[in-house]
Formats: sequence, structure tokens, C-alpha cells
Amino acid sequence: MAKQDYYATLGVQRGASAEDMKKAYRKLAMQYHPDRNPGDAAAEHKFKEINEAYDVLKDDQKRSAYDRFGHAAFENGGMGNAGGGQAGGFGFEGGLGDIFEQMFGQTRRGGAAAQNGADIKASVEIELKDAFSGTKASVRVASRMTCDACTGTGSADKGAGSDTCGTCGGAGRVRAQQGFFLVERTCPTCGGSGRVVRNPCRVCAGAGTVPREKTLAVQIPAGVEDGTRIRLSGEGEAGLRGAAPGDLYVHVAVRAHELFQRDGANIFCRVPLRMTQSALGGEIDVPTIDGSAARVKIPAGTQSGDQFRLRGKGFSVLRSTQRGDMYIQVAVETPQNLTKRQRELLEEFERESTNHKTGSPEHEGFFAKVKDFFDGRP
Repeated sequence: MAKQDYYATLGVQRGASAEDMKKAYRKLAMQYHPDRNPGDAAAEHKFKEINEAYDVLKDDQKRSAYDRFGHAAFENGGMGNAGGGQAGGFGFEGGLGDIFEQMFGQTRRGGAAAQNGADIKASVEIELKDAFSGTKASVRVASRMTCDACTGTGSADKGAGSDTCGTCGGAGRVRAQQGFFLVERTCPTCGGSGRVVRNPCRVCAGAGTVPREKTLAVQIPAGVEDGTRIRLSGEGEAGLRGAAPGDLYVHVAVRAHELFQRDGANIFCRVPLRMTQSALGGEIDVPTIDGSAARVKIPAGTQSGDQFRLRGKGFSVLRSTQRGDMYIQVAVETPQNLTKRQRELLEEFERESTNHKTGSPEHEGFFAKVKDFFDGRP
């Protein structure tokens, strides 16, 4: 009996997105799951068809091969021709075949390694202060975990054992010819293990893994930068039938701060000063990233744009006890909405400055050059 088109099995169009296929698969898997249809052989058969179709279409490489060759891509003579030296009429015995075997790390004569679990990704967003001090964050991820019903063996009867995969002949890889190239892929039937269980587990359909969500605690080290990727070994998807699990990669995003801007191990803080503060000088208290306050002496005549350096008050250095520096960037603010008395005082100050020409050397120097420029014009 001819197999039904995989897209038709899932009830999606050929151009369906990965997300649409996942939704369709989950809906059908829930409907035909053996636990919901005990003793229903037709439902169990349909459940296996759904899993087979989704296993191919969720993988970009398998899906591409299926779109081009149909079911023949996974049968003997197509991608399933793992045991022979011919593929679509081309012989690859000897030199070229050996090269492919070396590239893929396995031979026709050797056994297949079980397919390890896939790596998965997650992200977490933290505050700048947490990046400075380090913190522990919780991450919730959707993954595939070891099936509890069969303890990862994939078999409903733990003593039933397994047989050599008929699709790949136990190699775990299948081959197909595409033009002049011989392409090798993981066997879709056994998942790369080279063997299939005799009595598949009804819960996981013989895969040994089931989809599930889990929450993990991630230790964020002090000094971590925005965009850092943290690897949690063995926290990815479980491998098929007891194979090694993949890893979890957590992307760390650091939120922007309202006071501080970070540049590596240094921190910059913009501090506005009143005109009188910059002219007369004084002392100001500024916050630091560790939560304390630092006193900064402002010399008389401080100009807008001047910087003051606070050594060792910057950011934590990753995997070190050292800290960077903090830079105070001064911005002199011009007063607004003056009272009558303030205006009188400033007008008096301006007259005094004009008469004595002191206190604003850049201003006076610039307009002296302007005067010379106009006086020198023909």
C-alpha cells in the first residue's frame, strides 16, 4: 500500500512554516495518542504515521530531500541506500566512497552511533546591577526529555530488545544521489542508532524521548556583558534511546540603565552642574554601581565636558576580583526661568565681566579672532 503524502498526513500545505507544522502535529498526536485510544489499532497506526511524517518535515535537510524525491528519498535506492555501493546508477566504491566515509565518521562496514540530543537555546534579561554583582536567573525551556514510561529505551517491553534497522542496514546513515553528489544523512527510521525496537513504547512511539517543559536555574557570573552566551552542558534535548543529551545555550541580555553607561570594565555617568557650581567649585556626591556614594571635588572654573576619574569604581571584570574605573562627565546647565533678583545679579555679573574682560578666555579669544577677521577684509 502506497504511503500517504507526509504533508497530507499532517494536514498542512507544502509551503507550511515550521510553526504551523508543529501545531498540526501536536493536535493530531493528542487526538491519536495510544493512551487516549487504548486497544484501537487504527489510531495506533495513525499515530505512527503522524510521527514519521513530522520527523521528516521538521528537519530542513530531510524536508528538502522529501520535496525533491518524495518517499523514494528514504527508501532503498534513495537515501535509504546505505548498505550498497550504488546510488541512482553511480558507483562510489573505493576512493570517493572512502572519502565520504571519513567525512561522516562512519563506514558501511561499521556500526552506527546513537543520535545525541539536539542543542537548544534560551534567553534571559537582567539588570545592569545584576550583571555587576552576578545573579541566579530562572529559564523555562521546551525540550525533549527521557520518556519515563520506558526509561529512555524506546521499548514497551524492556526485555524485547531491538533489531537491525532495515532502512540503513545498521549503519545509521542513508545516502542519496543529488546530481553528481552523494549526500549522506541520518537515517530517519532509527534516528542514527542503526537499530529499531521490536515493541515500541506507546508513550514515545519508540523514540525514548517526549516533549516537555522544564525550568532551570542559571548562574550569571559577575562582569557578564550584554550578548554573552552561557553553555549548560547536558541540559539540551535528551538523546534517542539513551544517547548523550545536547547542551543548553542561554543568551544574556543586559537592560540599559538610567544613570550609567557601560564600556567594557569602565562606567560613565553624566552629571549636570549648575552654572554657579562649575564657576565657584565645590563637592558633589555621585552614586556608584555597587550602591555606595562617592564624593567628587569640582574645581572652580570647571567646563562642560570635563571628566573626573574614580579609580576602581567601575564594573566587575569577568572571572577576576578587579574592577574598572568610573568616569564622571560634567555638563554645565544654563539656568532657566530666572527670578527678577537672579536676572539683576547676572546682568551685574555680565557688566563686570565685560569691563574687566576676565574669566572667559575662550569666549574672549574667539571674538578677538572674529574682530581681526572682519578688520582684515578688503
